[in-house]
Amino acid sequence: MSQKKPDNSPASHTVADHAFGDFFPHEHDGDADHDHDDIDPGPLEDNPIWQRDNVTLSTVGVDIGSSGTQVIFSQIHLQRLNDSLASRYVIVDRVTDFESPVSFTPFIDQKTIDAVALGRIIDAAYAEAGILPRQIDIGVVILTGEALRRDNAAAVAEVIAEKGGEFVTATAGNHMEAMLAAFGSGAAKASHDQENRILNIDIGGGTTKLALLDHGKIVWTAALDIGGRLIAIDDGKIVRLDAAGRLHAKTAGHYLELGQSVAAETMDQIAAGMARALVNALGGMMMDEVAALFLTDLPDDLTDIQAVMFSGGVAEYVYQRETQNFGDLGFYLGKHLGDLAAAGAFPAPLLPAVAGIRATALGASEYSVQLSGQTGTISAPGKVLPRRNMQVLKPNIDFTSDPSADEIAAAIRAHFVAFDLDINLAETALAFDWRGSPDYQRIRALADGIHDALSGYLGGGGILYVMLDGDIAYTLGGILQNELQISNDMLVIDGIILRDFDYIDLGKIRLPSFTVPLTVKSLLFREEPDASKTDRIFASGDEAGRQHHQKHAHGQHHHHHHHVHTHDHTHDHAHHSHKHDGHDD
Repeated sequence: MSQKKPDNSPASHTVADHAFGDFFPHEHDGDADHDHDDIDPGPLEDNPIWQRDNVTLSTVGVDIGSSGTQVIFSQIHLQRLNDSLASRYVIVDRVTDFESPVSFTPFIDQKTIDAVALGRIIDAAYAEAGILPRQIDIGVVILTGEALRRDNAAAVAEVIAEKGGEFVTATAGNHMEAMLAAFGSGAAKASHDQENRILNIDIGGGTTKLALLDHGKIVWTAALDIGGRLIAIDDGKIVRLDAAGRLHAKTAGHYLELGQSVAAETMDQIAAGMARALVNALGGMMMDEVAALFLTDLPDDLTDIQAVMFSGGVAEYVYQRETQNFGDLGFYLGKHLGDLAAAGAFPAPLLPAVAGIRATALGASEYSVQLSGQTGTISAPGKVLPRRNMQVLKPNIDFTSDPSADEIAAAIRAHFVAFDLDINLAETALAFDWRGSPDYQRIRALADGIHDALSGYLGGGGILYVMLDGDIAYTLGGILQNELQISNDMLVIDGIILRDFDYIDLGKIRLPSFTVPLTVKSLLFREEPDASKTDRIFASGDEAGRQHHQKHAHGQHHHHHHHVHTHDHTHDHAHHSHKHDGHDD
């Protein structure tokens, strides 16, 4: 039986009390007939529910190129999407905290990076930014161009990565840089927004990287020996003469040597020839001397391009944002390329770039980062995480055809054979593109296939690492542990997009989001001109591909691919004005 309020009790608080706009802050005693959305609950960032779906990471991008070295610190905001089966996190915003000056990359000689001087440059950037390595959540050190070919490149990158923060990754390679530059320049966003095909041309000190984007996705990358600092002079004499620079000079009718005096007109003629060679390469006029410049496969599909965008140090001259001559080819090369673009010599009109010399560093600080979904299976976080330099294997399985467990197991075994890996010993990250509904029988088939294929590895106590793009990690992990009775430690996470030839670093679990940060990278150091010209991604069991792959390093990134980043193209990035000392590669 309900009780009546005592007559002397205060009247209930009702909506009528607010009829005349009386909205001062107050609390209800539980007897009110309404609630308030307008009373300040405190900062949104302090709300536990918001924190589960929104993660902010402090990142660093260190770009060590043929001529320029720079460091960029950023804060990136990732947000979980719930509008599909793949409930993944995407980058929705980035704020640049600090951009270092672009300094010349120091070399001891033609074969060696000056690690001590380079360390001072990077230490100064951390100090000036007021950031300690322990404050960095994730980041990338990338070596490119001529810096990549130095004998101590890999060792230098690893040391800088280790000192730069606990989960800062070392990466390298022309294809990787082409991708990062295309995202950092704004070409990917423009291609996505305009729903068209854009060619990003990133010209640094030693090499030119090409990336073709189709509706925001990178479908092709390449690199060739055209750069702004292949020849450098001081007091009118040559102080740097790379092999490619000597070749370009010879093509222009000049035979140069270190220490030789060289006139501005000569530098201009050499740069003019380089600009024409690039136009010819993109226009399909592939003469032998132009084809010889490519460090990768030759272009095979540069048709139907709606726009061209430039990035890299030379882009600053193309867009007339820089006028100073730094004693190399960049000043002349940028001018000739700008004139050719104005004359319509390129396959499509020129678009302005968000970033030129900063593009690769911006890409490195943002676009190699992914976060797992919240629901996965991580048996013992302290044992399975963190992990560095894990090779990704992505068996060629079409889940839309509902493959059986035997077919899945066979595809996994074939992929280990194709990559020359011992299936019973190699610790790898198995990646799968899950397609279709998350029915129990379909997920059980995948679990059975993994269990059957890796029975020897699991029997030896190996840790199981499985990465999925579809939101089934929790169910798959439960089947592996509870139904198949696999007692091994395991990490099964989703919301992750990977491919063959990727290497990954996995960080510690982040709270309260319960996510795992992941950095995708390449480990291809000492990239030689002939090392990747015939590289092919192949399906499992492809004998030709298997034979070819045995000739190359497992870290090789291929350049014909549809590369998808977990990035929301709807946001804009602030770009800061800067002064630079060279042409970043």
